[in-house]
Amino acid sequence: MRSQDVPECVEMIAAHPIVGPRYGRAISDLRPAWLRLLSSDGFCSTAIIEEVVEGARSRMLGVGVSVVLSDDFLRELKAPPFFWMGPELAKRVARGDDSALLTQEQIREANSFGGLNLAIWQGFVRAEDSNRAEFWSELMEVFLDNHRGFLFKEIVIQGESTVHLEALGHTGGLLLGRDGRYGDFEGIGAEQLVREPHIVGITRELALQQFGSWISSLFRYQPPRFGFTRREQRLLLSALVGGTDEELSCLLNTSLSAVKKTWRSVYGRVAARLPELIPSHAPPDGDVSKRGRDKKQHLIAYLREHPEELRPVSRRLLRQVAASGDSTRGDSA
Repeated sequence: MRSQDVPECVEMIAAHPIVGPRYGRAISDLRPAWLRLLSSDGFCSTAIIEEVVEGARSRMLGVGVSVVLSDDFLRELKAPPFFWMGPELAKRVARGDDSALLTQEQIREANSFGGLNLAIWQGFVRAEDSNRAEFWSELMEVFLDNHRGFLFKEIVIQGESTVHLEALGHTGGLLLGRDGRYGDFEGIGAEQLVREPHIVGITRELALQQFGSWISSLFRYQPPRFGFTRREQRLLLSALVGGTDEELSCLLNTSLSAVKKTWRSVYGRVAARLPELIPSHAPPDGDVSKRGRDKKQHLIAYLREHPEELRPVSRRLLRQVAASGDSTRGDSA
């Protein structure tokens, strides 16, 4: 999501027959709240799903927005009587109250030890497109790609249509009861549930009992091995979508020499911890540029399978946890 996308996103939500009424007057808080978080890098993840129609302007179909909740706000959210999370977050953030969300520094620390509470603020498809299964599939695939590799302890969401609720149930989501326990959706119709405040979610412990489910894959975690700096992570995240060093330089608004220096730092860090990952020998034809491409391709392929290397962490705290051998972090291969 870019700042210029926010007005259309808010209009789309306001027009939705189910989600719009949940906001009521708080819909006026949504635009300033999201713009404020975008300017402060306060989101965990944002994604826009568009449909490109030949010969016409692309059409926005859906939006995914997730944030990391503080323990205090999660307890408030889960305590009956339940309330609509999106409007409450919009009101608080718009007036400058960020106590419901973790700062970037707090995210780095919790993602290194203890774990994160992830909330899907909106996982949204236009009402007229909500029965097109391919778009829900696309939104869920993007969500999975954007959130693998984090150390989560709980994930919560509120269903935005009957189709959405049914999909959440099929992918491993559980319904929070008023006794504070998660359970199946049995006996509660989606038509009824979507009209009243509710919590669909799952904890780490419950997810890891659902081996093979879509939702359980988000809780499989191992600590990063390389300890990349934020600058290195920014370069690598950009490199995942391809591009030459010159293109990465433009994208990151930095000099070509700085990009090359960062690559050297990245390769040095990898060689010190996992030397077999990147080829150290020259190709038979002596093509040095090919050797460089091979190193990059090997590393990018590894990072696609190990996204934890690109997630925000406190390197200091990771070192302390590793030294102590503390098992409370909940590592799971």
